[in-house]
Amino acid sequence: MASTSLTDKLATLKRITRTRFALVPFACLLLVSCASNTQSRRPALGEAFAGPMTVHILQGISPKSAVVATLAHGDKVDVLEQRRIFARVRTADGHEGWTDVKQLMTKEQMNELRALTDQAASLTSQGAAVSYEPVNMHTAPDRNSPSFFQFREGTRVEVLAHKIAPRLPGASASPVRLLPARPKTERKKPQSDDWDSRQRLRPPAAPAPGLPANWQELSKTGQTDAPARAPKPPPEGPPVPMEDWTLVRTKDGAAGWVLTRMLVMAIPDEVAQYSEGHRIAAYFAMAEVRDSGRVKYDWLWTTQSQTAVPYDFDSFRYFVWNPRHHQYETGYIQRSVIGYYPVKVTPGPQPKFSMILQEGDGKLYRNDFVLQGYRVRRAAREPWAPPASGAVTQQSPPPGQAEPPAATPGLLERMREKVRGWLSRARA
Repeated sequence: MASTSLTDKLATLKRITRTRFALVPFACLLLVSCASNTQSRRPALGEAFAGPMTVHILQGISPKSAVVATLAHGDKVDVLEQRRIFARVRTADGHEGWTDVKQLMTKEQMNELRALTDQAASLTSQGAAVSYEPVNMHTAPDRNSPSFFQFREGTRVEVLAHKIAPRLPGASASPVRLLPARPKTERKKPQSDDWDSRQRLRPPAAPAPGLPANWQELSKTGQTDAPARAPKPPPEGPPVPMEDWTLVRTKDGAAGWVLTRMLVMAIPDEVAQYSEGHRIAAYFAMAEVRDSGRVKYDWLWTTQSQTAVPYDFDSFRYFVWNPRHHQYETGYIQRSVIGYYPVKVTPGPQPKFSMILQEGDGKLYRNDFVLQGYRVRRAAREPWAPPASGAVTQQSPPPGQAEPPAATPGLLERMREKVRGWLSRARA
């Protein structure tokens, strides 16, 4: 009995040992999988958002790497690493890959874009515009800012504000820093005994030479004889080219900045033909006129004859439809002005409009106009001051007085000049 019980105990011990050794490979696999999961889910060092409409996350830094994920505008990602202009990110689905930091927006930039959309919702439209080719909408008036939306050819957008900005090449734009800079660590001096012994054995430094006996005379002579040299001014580089940007709003409420030269105001051609080659900055349909069963409108517009200037328009005109002559006539025109958005109108049988103009004293005034019959007259004029807040608004006059645009001669003046030229040549 004793031998049988001992044999059973040995057999049981062998089975337990085999079972434990059989579980060792499974335990190793479990540890490896846990280690890989821990490595793939390393903690995020920052967060960012997709800027353009579509952002491809690549497996490596090379542009030829395989695409592991695709993001849409506004999608949030975790930033794991940044190497100059490239960032390693992790999507909400757990995919990790690399992308250009220009394709990403920081949390602050995303908040600014949302604030811009909220502010644009309350701005007065200055007219509708279209484009004859696809146009990219940017988060800021800068070519290097993210382009988060693109409207197709023929899409109508509302013009809200105007701004000029320097045209900087893409290479000069510094990459966005998605992660905070690492703090600098001070190097500590070695505290070894050898270093201390070397410092103690170093011979003492030689004493500094003393001043000469006539050092006071030498100082006076140097002060009187040495000519005063003015510091050289730093060399001036070439002027930075400026370009016009327009804040627009789509029918869905999205707001962004586009290049002004890409837009054309959607005013009827029978009125736009009188622009004399100037860019129409704003337009409004005013009073409704019926002529032989047709419906026509009086029109108010502002035009800009220059580019890259810090004001919005330099001329405005009011067109009235004459049912007797079946054509448009100028009810009021004023050139060589310095005007700013917004132009506010009250259409109807007795239309009114107001605009902000800079007078000769350099101050800004809000001018109110009314239509009486076929003529427009100024009804009121009061000082106006821009808002003190730094929010994006339509009123953005520059500090100081802007130079007025050069006066454009009218048709009658041009005809007089031609007649004078003919007479002078005939007399010669």
